[in-house]
Amino acid sequence: MFKEGCPGSIEIRSPKPEEIRCQKCGEKLEIWTDEPDTACRKCGHMNARPIGSSCIQWCAFAKECVGAEKLDRLKKAIKG
Repeated sequence: MFKEGCPGSIEIRSPKPEEIRCQKCGEKLEIWTDEPDTACRKCGHMNARPIGSSCIQWCAFAKECVGAEKLDRLKKAIKG
């Protein structure tokens, strides 16, 4: 087993900020790599960050690797 978790979960375990634009008003928003969505400060619209396939969908150790709360939240977002 990887002592620090698998390489596929790095962005979930050690999130970093990304910049996206609000889909409704175009405002610049900060969203972290472990967040599936964020509300716009300007208009309140909920903006989803595209989440591709991830090891959390199939790995038997995902719950231990990223934590139960994050796993549930991200799996819900992937199902969309």
